[in-house]
Amino acid sequence: MLSCHKATRMMSESQERPLNAGEKLLLAVHTMMCRGCRNFERQLPVIRSRSRAYVARSDDTRPDDDITNKPNRHNP
Repeated sequence: MLSCHKATRMMSESQERPLNAGEKLLLAVHTMMCRGCRNFERQLPVIRSRSRAYVARSDDTRPDDDITNKPNRHNP
């Protein structure tokens, strides 16, 4: 039986490379029985697209840059 940790890792890897037949079978059996992993599999494309959109933003629009580059009263 495939653990949830291994199943979600395999789902993530499937975004980068094709899974072999054995991996697909293990994942299919696991997701038939595991509601949490089915939800993760359904949400994975959204997570991936939002992550890519965040990375694609230009540096000057990232809020962290504004905060870390400004001097404060403790670190002028």
